[in-house]
Amino acid sequence: MFINNDTICALATSSGKGAISIIRLSGDKAIDICNSFFSKDISGVKSHTLHFGTIKKEQQIIDEVVVSVYRNPNSYTGEDVIEVSCHGSKYIQNQLIQLFIGAGARMAKAGEFTLRAFSNGKMDLSQAEAVADLISSENESAHRVAMHQMRGGFSNELKVLRDELISFASLMELELDFGEEDVEFANREKFNSLLEKIKVILKRLIDSFAVGNVMKNGVPVAIIGRPNVGKSTLLNALLNEDRAIVSEIAGTTRDIIEDTVIIDGIQFRFIDTAGIRETENVIENIGIKKAIEKAQNAQIIIFIVDASQDLNEQLLELDKLKANGLKEPLIIANKVDLNPSITSELPKALAISAKNKEGIDTFSKKLLESVYDNDFDRNDTLLSNNRHLEALQLSLDFVIKTTEGLNSGISSDFIAMDIRQALFHIGEITGEISTNDLLDNIFSNFCIGK
Repeated sequence: MFINNDTICALATSSGKGAISIIRLSGDKAIDICNSFFSKDISGVKSHTLHFGTIKKEQQIIDEVVVSVYRNPNSYTGEDVIEVSCHGSKYIQNQLIQLFIGAGARMAKAGEFTLRAFSNGKMDLSQAEAVADLISSENESAHRVAMHQMRGGFSNELKVLRDELISFASLMELELDFGEEDVEFANREKFNSLLEKIKVILKRLIDSFAVGNVMKNGVPVAIIGRPNVGKSTLLNALLNEDRAIVSEIAGTTRDIIEDTVIIDGIQFRFIDTAGIRETENVIENIGIKKAIEKAQNAQIIIFIVDASQDLNEQLLELDKLKANGLKEPLIIANKVDLNPSITSELPKALAISAKNKEGIDTFSKKLLESVYDNDFDRNDTLLSNNRHLEALQLSLDFVIKTTEGLNSGISSDFIAMDIRQALFHIGEITGEISTNDLLDNIFSNFCIGK
């Protein structure tokens, strides 16, 4: 994406009718362009001030507006920024945008305001990406991860790593300048200790992706079991509504039913599946096949048994699934109201009554325990971006190669090359190292007004 120094404008709020809409301008001429249509002179006003007046097209008043003025460099983009708050009519929005374009502005591209903020040093690339994540966050946990990253929590960790690597890399480079004199400026023992410390931090960040990714995108949970064990009843109990059809007739659920529930700020995507059994019904068999596929791809698998029916037969079905590669599920013994002794018969299972909503709170806590690893705290930096994950893994590979090189006694120039590569991949995350293709790929996923 080619970065211009011209003035851009766009609708910053959602399109369509609403009480208020905001038109945003950014660039050297932003204030002058707005001033040419505004009923008050704002050419000399202070930054971060609001001004009420009208905007006219020739002699016709288009709207009464509030104009917010933000002067460079103390604005979101680092440039002069104007935000015009108008009434939320689509006609008014279009009229204002056409006025500004006619006066010398141009329509902003997707993510161009945030791209300019990155280009002007208002945020690094990982913080810019967090802006998009913050906009798309749909639950507390996704919001928390994005906010932590946008405020620089992740960037600060990377900066510490990068600064320490750079300080040693510079000493290694200095050794190359004095190669003929056979001197060592970098203490190898301290360097090894630093590399071990960096490896631990990189591994922790990489391992955090499993938690961060599900916080961002939600946790897929497959509910499986034989017909009539209460899978749909459990889903309805979690949703507090009759989302799935419940019947005593076996094989009622033949397709996949999905819905989301927020538990303690984390979004869980529950997948109610067809009852798993041997049947000659073609349609039901298709549903069973889909159920197994969904279970294999889920983050958490719930296997429900009917406490009032023969347990051995039901657990035999589970053994068959595990033999075909199904990972270890959380076993739920439903209909405990019909068989209270199930807790002694199947001590590892969580006993509930989905129909009576008994044990649902305990079940919810079990789900949260399945998400949170004991090694991670909710306030830790959590990786949630695939691009960052790939870059950190590559950086870790080169840190490991550097350690191996030091231990094998190879020359400083090869060690320096590996350090440079580790630094390169860390720099890719924060944007110290970037290409137009990379920037275009990242910012094209933003909405136009951001």
